[in-house]
This record gives sequence, C-alpha cells and structure tokens, in this order.
Amino acid sequence: MARQILVAGNWKMNGSKDSINSLIDGIKAGLGSVDKAAVAVCPPYIYISEVTGLVDGTDIGVGGQNLSTEASGAFTGEISADMLNDFGCKYAIVGHSERRSLYGEDDALVANKYAVARAKGLTPILCVGETLEERESGITEEVVARQLDAVIALEGVAALVDGVIAYEPVWAIGTGMTATPEQAQDVHAFIRARIAESDAVVADKVQILYGGSVKGSNAAELFAKDDIDGGLIGGASLDAEDFLAICRSAP
Repeated sequence: MARQILVAGNWKMNGSKDSINSLIDGIKAGLGSVDKAAVAVCPPYIYISEVTGLVDGTDIGVGGQNLSTEASGAFTGEISADMLNDFGCKYAIVGHSERRSLYGEDDALVANKYAVARAKGLTPILCVGETLEERESGITEEVVARQLDAVIALEGVAALVDGVIAYEPVWAIGTGMTATPEQAQDVHAFIRARIAESDAVVADKVQILYGGSVKGSNAAELFAKDDIDGGLIGGASLDAEDFLAICRSAP
C-alpha cells in the first residue's frame, strides 16, 4: 500500500520565542510548495503553546519530545499525556536515543510511554536504533528487534498501527554521518519484516521514518526507498528552508 511521507522536526533543546516565531513563519510561508508530505514539529515543552497558536489553521502537527508514564501527581519536572493533549499536540516522541543514553530510559519504560501516549489518543513516534559499537559488532538487528519487541509484548502488534516508528542509527545523529540510503533501507526492511512475522497487514500500514542527519540534499534518495516513509529531522528542522527542502522531497 502507499504510505504517506511524514516529516517531523525534533527541535530538541533549541529555540527562543523570537527564533521560533521566525521559524514557523518561514515554514508556513513555504507550506504551499509541500503537496505530498505530512508535516509536524516537536518543540521544547515550554514553547508548545506558542507553536500550536502559530500553526493554528494549518496542517502542521505538533508533538511533545517526551512524556511521563504518570497521569498526574508528585513528579516534579514531568509532563503528562493529558497536558500535551490540552495544548493541541498530536504526536509524542518516545524512546529517543538521547533519552535512552543520557537519561537511562530502558525498553520497558519506553514501551510504557508508547502505551500511555496511545491510550490518550496521541500518536507515539517510537525511536529505535543502534550505537556505532553495536553496528560494528554486527548486532544492529538484534538491538532494533529488542526495542521493537518490548512494545509488541506490552501492547500487541496491532498497536503499532496507532503509532509511527523512527529508525535512528545513534552514530548518525548530529554527527554529520549518515547511513547510506541502502543501509537505512536494509534496517527499515528488517523492521517491517519483523512486524510482518506477527501481522503482515500491520507491517504494510505502519510508517517507518529515518532519523539520522537527513538533509535536503539526501532526503529524496532516502524517501525513494521502499520502506522509508519520511524522516524524524534534528538539526535541519531548525532552518525553515532546509526543513521545507526535506518536506518537498516526498516522492
């Protein structure tokens, strides 16, 4: 089946009120030239209200970069799914490699976050991927399968239809290194085949994004691959023209 390309910008801990206003203005100004890709942005929590106001009336979706497994209570510094919903979010990134490596989020916690986001009507963007050491050790598929299987074990394979998967080789995030389109496609094909072992219909439907130094110069070649359904964009999402160039690369 034909899956729509999704281009989601993960701004990470970047931005100010002025820069975000300018960035969204630039994206909105060029949105008319984006006719095939769905577009989303994931700002830092404190700017979500600002961004949802700025994109009101457009087709730009907004997401959180993380969320708590808890609904409310004494969890200082955390943000719940209900809070994201309250400010008009559509997406929530779960299991980003920086959350896994810097903040110790394991597969079980990430699966729980996926479940909470899904239960609250948010579309979870589940990040999976291997480190350089893991790739060089030849265990990329083992690592990705483990991360994916944690969600399937908790939620069932059908739950993946309600989310998006983002394959992000950790060694290609913010390093300027990029997996070749063939390397990326190989892992995307593995992910789809892994899901197909449980349910071929779900495997065919689920969007699998690539996240690893995607730029306007390489997006078209990546998005042309059979199993790459868009991108989770880091640095390039902070520049309107760079981000729009990626969005325009949808085949």
